[in-house]
Amino acid sequence: MKALEALFRELAGLFVEDGALALAIAAIVALAGISAALAPDVPITTGAILLFGCPGVLLMNVMRAGRR
Repeated sequence: MKALEALFRELAGLFVEDGALALAIAAIVALAGISAALAPDVPITTGAILLFGCPGVLLMNVMRAGRR
């Protein structure tokens, strides 16, 4: 049973190693969802939020990690 628990912890760690990055990406996706719900006739807005938001958050996270 402990091996199975360790496996799940390791698997979760692969996806959520940096909590701040995971929260920021979730916020970008939520913002894109809100944009899609409020303006369904303008899908380019939602695409732009995802296109620039996710790499922007990743770049900021990498720069912050580089300073440490």
